[in-house]
Amino acid sequence: MSSQRESVSRRRFLGDAGTVVGGVVGAVAGGTLVGQARSGEPNAQDRPKPPSGKKIRLGVVGGGFGCSFYWHLHPNCTVEAVSDLQPERRAQLMQVYQCSKSYESLEKLILDDKVDAVAVFTDAPSHGRHCVAVMEHGKHVVSAVPAAMTLDDCGQLEETKRRTGLKYMMAETSYYHADVIAGRHLYRARLRGDLIYTEGHYYHHGVTRIGSWQQWRRALPPMLYPTHSTAYYVGVTGRRLTHVSCVGYRGKGEEWQQNRYDDNPFVSETALFRTSEETMCRINVFWWCGHPGQESGIWIWEKTAAPGENRPTQAALPPGIPPGGHGGSHGPLTHEFVTALAEDREPAIDVYEALAMTAPGIVAHQSALQGGRQLVIPSFDRA
Repeated sequence: MSSQRESVSRRRFLGDAGTVVGGVVGAVAGGTLVGQARSGEPNAQDRPKPPSGKKIRLGVVGGGFGCSFYWHLHPNCTVEAVSDLQPERRAQLMQVYQCSKSYESLEKLILDDKVDAVAVFTDAPSHGRHCVAVMEHGKHVVSAVPAAMTLDDCGQLEETKRRTGLKYMMAETSYYHADVIAGRHLYRARLRGDLIYTEGHYYHHGVTRIGSWQQWRRALPPMLYPTHSTAYYVGVTGRRLTHVSCVGYRGKGEEWQQNRYDDNPFVSETALFRTSEETMCRINVFWWCGHPGQESGIWIWEKTAAPGENRPTQAALPPGIPPGGHGGSHGPLTHEFVTALAEDREPAIDVYEALAMTAPGIVAHQSALQGGRQLVIPSFDRA
């Protein structure tokens, strides 16, 4: 494959194969191809269903990023309570969501019988166990990314969701970027034939220097935060990444000599995946590079675009809810979780899609630590 690409000019190769290159733009709510029935992929002119009158009573845990959603503006949701370990962030949550009830910790909030569901925006290494705790207390949950940071936590998360029957959703922003929505439409309609090759990129220079709870970002292995990139394949196809070989670029300085992640040495990582369709997918997650910070992707299809080809890129939201941040994804994420609960269906990014985006990165990092050895990625789908 590499020698063939080297012998063909980039312009001719991209023109013959049919390439879509995308970045962070647009917003939409949608579904996938694997698992239980989910919401459809509406066209831009579609309108949201009229509010049913049902109100989801939500608890929001974690200030900062947790303040950037629109739960309090959705016609089917009210923020019942908020929580953060830090008093100033707790106060910020109360102000943003116009909520007078607060708790000092997630552990206290989930004891509140008036809370139906919890939005977990805590430190990333705690997502898995926090979401398990929420479901063990009989509440639905939506979580920031990634779903978990160990395969054990992935397994516990899937088992708890399956046993309790409660709803779980991962708030992956790339899933709702306009180019990913367009890619899903192309894939479902087979307008360009089979998908041959996919890339997903997440470049965030200096992310390990950003302040974080108990410094969880410091020397964070890039592939433990993979979902902004893996969504460019899993979020388009609903298929799975099955095998991986990954290599890393070593960081410079004390940060990469001693850290909480078993002394992770890698500041940037590149992984080549085999997919369940026997295609190829390359994923980059870089914390140190001169590239502007963004999520983006590339899809190479069998055929080029047809004349007049229409690719939906967004869907209408309920009045008063803006598309929001991260490429216009926060509004659709809000709408998808709330309406999934109101309609008693699985959300688009359910536990199986979430783990299909998360687990491959965990295994990829293990491959990098073993010099790029190809490893099998375990499946967390239903048997």
